[in-house]
Amino acid sequence: MISVLCWGMENKINSFRDLEVWRMAHEYVLAIYKTIASFPKTEEYRLTNQLIRASISIPANIAEGCGRKTTAELIHFLTISRGSTEECKYFIILSKDLGYIKVEEFTSLNFSLDSIGKMLNGLLSRLKQKLTQATNHQSQNTTHNG
Repeated sequence: MISVLCWGMENKINSFRDLEVWRMAHEYVLAIYKTIASFPKTEEYRLTNQLIRASISIPANIAEGCGRKTTAELIHFLTISRGSTEECKYFIILSKDLGYIKVEEFTSLNFSLDSIGKMLNGLLSRLKQKLTQATNHQSQNTTHNG
């Protein structure tokens, strides 16, 4: 079970699957797999490969961060996930501009990425705040005990 103190949340999280941001990111990956099915074969080892790798990186890094032992490590992996979210935004812009996806599909995918990004930013902010509070608390205890 992931430590409540590590997460800075009121309820316990048994798995990365309990995080709404992970579920949204996973749904995004599934949507990307459907989307790339119509991409030209010539893009298989270019844009398609890059888009899949960046998309999978979002929920994969959330999951990996949840498996780490410290809040600092979790923050590190969530930051990578946030970077992959931005990378995906560019790849779907490029896909739209190349005519591989329609504007409606682009809008839907972009909305998903915006939502994932906002959730990651909120989680990162809470975790950084909790980490700062824990560091300050330890600092105060050291000062009072020293």
